[in-house]
Amino acid sequence: MAYPFRGNFPPPRAPANRTNAEIRAPNVRLIDSDGAQLGIKSIGEALTIARQKGLDLVEVAPQAVPPVCKILAYSKFKYEQDKKLRESRKHQKAGMLKEVRVSPVIGQHDLDVKVKHAEEFLKDHDKVRFTVIFRGRQNQHQDLGQKLLESIKLRLAEIAAQEGGLMKERNRMSITLAPKH
Repeated sequence: MAYPFRGNFPPPRAPANRTNAEIRAPNVRLIDSDGAQLGIKSIGEALTIARQKGLDLVEVAPQAVPPVCKILAYSKFKYEQDKKLRESRKHQKAGMLKEVRVSPVIGQHDLDVKVKHAEEFLKDHDKVRFTVIFRGRQNQHQDLGQKLLESIKLRLAEIAAQEGGLMKERNRMSITLAPKH
């Protein structure tokens, strides 16, 4: 079956709150602009009260029986909702993936510094991918890279768990470590 529309579609929007004449319920539970409950009113009465105050009637809980409507300025209500949404997004943190690249012949001190950086990333709840890059003849000794990754995994075993297996790709070998919660 061929679909008539192709391409990228915008993400679905959250359903907007119905206002004034868009409200379909015959009766609503009415809340005043200062938060006082006015009881169950017909939609006509509720709209009249809202118009007298120069404000909008906004459906805040459409799933309730009867629906809950509040008398308020719709633009201010929308702004407050957006502000709450932005604030909640600000406090979310998607676990980032940090990559630490090493050579199979890395010096002990250099390795200690890289592992210390990885510990900080893991404590910040980020995932860490250790990648060993082989150059030239080092490709013939990939067992050195595997031993190096195993030693790193053991050093970080208290705060991290391996995610997935050992990945080999041409001249690279890597493991991903995720923080233990």
